[in-house]
Amino acid sequence: MSRKTIPELELINQLKEELGHIARFEIIGESQEENLRMPIHKVTFGSQDPKAPVLGLVGGVHGLERIGSQVTIALLNSFSQLYQWDETIRHNLEKMRVFFIPCVNPIGILKKRRSNPNGVDIMRNAPIDAEDEVPSFLGGHRISNLLPWYRGERMESETKALIDHVKKEIEHASVAVTVDFHSGFGFQDQIWFPYAKTRKPFADLGYFDSFISLMNKTYPNHFYKVEPQAYLTHGDVWDYLYDWKKSLNQQQSVFLPMCLEMGSWMWVKKNPLQIFTPEGAYNPVKTHRYRRALRRHNTFFEFLIRALYSPQSWHTLTPEELENHRKKAIEKWYSK
Repeated sequence: MSRKTIPELELINQLKEELGHIARFEIIGESQEENLRMPIHKVTFGSQDPKAPVLGLVGGVHGLERIGSQVTIALLNSFSQLYQWDETIRHNLEKMRVFFIPCVNPIGILKKRRSNPNGVDIMRNAPIDAEDEVPSFLGGHRISNLLPWYRGERMESETKALIDHVKKEIEHASVAVTVDFHSGFGFQDQIWFPYAKTRKPFADLGYFDSFISLMNKTYPNHFYKVEPQAYLTHGDVWDYLYDWKKSLNQQQSVFLPMCLEMGSWMWVKKNPLQIFTPEGAYNPVKTHRYRRALRRHNTFFEFLIRALYSPQSWHTLTPEELENHRKKAIEKWYSK
């Protein structure tokens, strides 16, 4: 078997050499194409208590959307450096856990393809079907792996690695939040929440509104547009994981999976010629825009850490408060 690498994996290996004594580094699976094999890494910090609050950051699901993997690694690097000297971070991690899966689809990144080596779109590959009508092709199909958004006929190794290890982290957690970094849609960075399978509100909508309301109060000038996923799809990994967590019937346990969709159209608008390169529709090409994208989400990450360390600030709600948040969310996002 031949082994190639990409800069993202080199950075993870470098961090392992520097920080293997303070973080848990795992290879949770492999991506394979003929004689080429590339590892899928997970890096975990903090409490090993299964019930501790959990924050997970994921990137590189779609190989063409390389900036998602690079942002995840930039946050991993900053967090790793802070851990070495910031007593606050170390104290926080005594009662919470943070994990990173930065490159779910490394061969897709290497080959500049959206899909995995079998032509399967990982974010259409979970064993779950949409309840409402999805857009043709974009919503996931099983016509041919030569076409984009192909769902596949079985769960792929990359999908399985992601699902199995997110399950491992969140199964017993009292509170869990994940953020999956993507790009390629819109002129504005967006935070999407479940569901992708239906227009119906998801069960924990009230908790999500409480969470976002806290962020809006803390950072009223943030630049994210928050809404349900803009289009419906089959096979969404996070829908599958959310429904699985709910099926465990754990009282007052909340899992909020989010997709952070970076608005790549703004990069194309400012530099139209990049649309003619394979990655140009999904990634910043100019150096200053690339560096801005890498630092752009630091404040959001800081909020996530604080919100998981102090979940009582948004998670501890009376039935009346929870219902009020649910009603406000329905009005805000579903009344139209």
